Amino acid sequence: MTDLSSPEYLEETRRTGPCTHFLVARPASQPPLPLLCDRWLDLTYNKMWTDAQEDLDIQLQREREEEFLEPEKDYVKAFKKLAASYIKYLQIFRKLETAHDQLVHQQKRAVIRQVLDGVIGRILEVKREMVKLENSEFQYIDDILEDLKLVPEDIEVPIPKYFIKEKLEDLQQREKTLDQILLDTGLQTEVHVKAMTLEEAIRIIQVAERARQGRCRVAFMKQIYLEEKRKGQTKLQVQVGPNPDDAATCIQKVWRGYIQRKKTEKMREEEMIFLGMSLPPHLKAASISQVPAGQVNAVQGEVQEGQEELSIKDKLREVEGLNIKETLEHQIGQCFIECRHIIGRFPDFPTAEAGGSMALLSEKTPEQVAAELAAKKEAALQKKAQQGKKEKEEGKEKMKGKKPQKTGKKEEEEGWKMTPSNFLSIMEEGSSQYKAIWQNRDKEWDFLQDHDPELIKEEKREEVEEEIRVQVDASMQQKLENLKLAVDGEKSNTQKKGRKSDKKKKTTRKKIPELEEDLTPDRTIDSLYRELVEEGLLIKARTVNLSDYVGEYSYLGTTLRQVDVEPMPSLADVRQLIALYGILPLGSQTVHEKAPLVKALLLAGPTGVGKKMLVHAICTETGANLFNLSASNVVGKYPGKSGLQMMLHMVLKVAKQLQPSVVWLGDTEKIFSKAVPKAEEEMNPKRLEKMLPKFLKALKAQDRVLLVGTTNRPFDAHLKRFCKVYQKIILIPRPDYTSRFVLWKHIILQNGGVITNLLNISCLAKASDGFTQGHIVQAVQAVLSDLRLVQMTRKPLRTAEFMISLARQDPVYKEEEEAFKAWYDKTPLGKARIKALSGSEKAGKGKAKEGKKGKKN
Repeated sequence: MTDLSSPEYLEETRRTGPCTHFLVARPASQPPLPLLCDRWLDLTYNKMWTDAQEDLDIQLQREREEEFLEPEKDYVKAFKKLAASYIKYLQIFRKLETAHDQLVHQQKRAVIRQVLDGVIGRILEVKREMVKLENSEFQYIDDILEDLKLVPEDIEVPIPKYFIKEKLEDLQQREKTLDQILLDTGLQTEVHVKAMTLEEAIRIIQVAERARQGRCRVAFMKQIYLEEKRKGQTKLQVQVGPNPDDAATCIQKVWRGYIQRKKTEKMREEEMIFLGMSLPPHLKAASISQVPAGQVNAVQGEVQEGQEELSIKDKLREVEGLNIKETLEHQIGQCFIECRHIIGRFPDFPTAEAGGSMALLSEKTPEQVAAELAAKKEAALQKKAQQGKKEKEEGKEKMKGKKPQKTGKKEEEEGWKMTPSNFLSIMEEGSSQYKAIWQNRDKEWDFLQDHDPELIKEEKREEVEEEIRVQVDASMQQKLENLKLAVDGEKSNTQKKGRKSDKKKKTTRKKIPELEEDLTPDRTIDSLYRELVEEGLLIKARTVNLSDYVGEYSYLGTTLRQVDVEPMPSLADVRQLIALYGILPLGSQTVHEKAPLVKALLLAGPTGVGKKMLVHAICTETGANLFNLSASNVVGKYPGKSGLQMMLHMVLKVAKQLQPSVVWLGDTEKIFSKAVPKAEEEMNPKRLEKMLPKFLKALKAQDRVLLVGTTNRPFDAHLKRFCKVYQKIILIPRPDYTSRFVLWKHIILQNGGVITNLLNISCLAKASDGFTQGHIVQAVQAVLSDLRLVQMTRKPLRTAEFMISLARQDPVYKEEEEAFKAWYDKTPLGKARIKALSGSEKAGKGKAKEGKKGKKN
């Protein structure tokens, strides 16, 4: 046992901090205390990973069952299945994301990452099915949460931290470059720290010290003055002599009043704790284990990234390199001989672009090729025969005029059916990899949790083989030429054939659309990036997290829909859609390529509901570049049709190269406006209208670029053109009561205020009905000035102060809110929702009439 009072142990305890509470005395043979802490945490997150994999296996088994494969005629049951699946995948997502972020083991994190991308993609697919079923972007599943004994926080979409962690260095370098360009162009000012000489520094210190001594002397003289004054007052009191009973009564009044106020405050606090309206004191204070949590997370990132490069690849090359080379040479040589025996001549060696020796070894025998061709011909003939039959049947149905009725009946009879998934195979592959490698692995050997050398050998062996194959291909190509010359007496024509094939490729190339055509082939991405920044088209995004968009869950959504009242979405619902449609696809390349593709997103709502904040939040959470193509920002830049085409080409090229990227169109209704006002004719806001569809057409699934439009007057635009550009339209309303209650508290604390019993947050939330988040922020900032913050200790905040500031602003009136609702009802999804509701009402009336007839009979 080590001596607990020794200087070495005390120094180690001081360094390791809170981890020392795991052990009382540590033998010298055991590892250091930080390693024990890491081991304990690793076991915790390993258990979380295991639980997530078990839940995922159960969910995948349900996906394979017949209940998800067979059509479901009852849409209510179908929606409940989808909602339950959505909630379960979100819970798995939360566990996997935490385990991936906290585990240090790189190989484990790679396996978790694969499954995590699959789960994210599956969540987006399930969300798409839910939107199709309900014809609404917002789903309310309060009853399902209640049945599962869950709270709304359990369905909050988490943002994976690896979106930023994996490219942190690149993002920091890009931010430095952007700041430097902005400083050079004068678009951003830098606060310069003035360098001073030693004499100037000494002089400043002397001035400050003399001022301090002067303040001390003033305080000392004031104390002497007060003492002399008090002595003079006591002499007068002795001479006059007050009544002792009156003095005692006065003291008793003050003391009893003070005691009673304290008792009342204590009784009020106990009552609020009993009612669940406030937390007990021991829960308000930060736990000892929570204090170093930030430090642990900061160090953990360094541990995950700070592992040394392993030398296993070099050892493999030394030990197995010669054996791999001999094996490859033997296989390629044997292929030459077999081909000469079957075909009668030596094969042509494939080029490096065609795959080299890999393509040669993967080529099939002539018999296999003939069999495949025959099978393809038979399949083509069968397809033609089937198409001919279908065309005949369609012609007959057209003549009879019964085709639309049959298709409608079939759709009604079949009901809803889950569309095929692109992510089930990814999740199953990750799950099988977990079972094969990590599930039953003995974890005691891996105390340091750094790496598994055997797994690394398997990965690096393929890389070593590829490197050696390149060398072998060069030597075997020369050997093949020598064989052809010696045996057949012919020279190799691989270079000529390669050139001919290149020419053919050039002639068969299709025409490229305008925006995809490279108009700047002689310019680098850095020069284009700099030009866009100097023109103000590429701007710096504000650092705002999605969690800063404060809002509460809507608890009455399901209840209102049951009585055929369409509820307004809450801010938490909006936050969830931004995470699903904006952040998750942009953050992961795999998810963006295979998930339901969303190229354009529209945020519509009154002024001050946080539309711009959400745009900046998307960029912050994903590390995306922000391009500002608003009509007001494009005025006078790149004039003419050719200039506009060049501008969009540059934006598209830089956005694709430095993805993820967000292209923001502020006040986008001006681009699609019905009539341009005279004051805005010089701006020419409609110049982008015809080019935006081409811009979106140039974006492919592999391009992580999102077009986001914001508008506070969507009813001023052509609706059809609007909806053709924007796939997803999110209506952001003013906050409801619960969101306002949380918002007031959050913004007051954020601006340095202190909430006491004199400040009634509930009253503020009720009185601010009709006001937006922007109004509340302005009211709080107007009240909490620097002078007011200084007076906070002796003059607590009161409700009336904020009411006066709020009364100076104009709220969102009911007419404006109704105009937004009416506009949204005209959108494609709004029309589908109204049609579905009217259909359900008719079906309900029909059932009621049938019931009445049955009673009469």
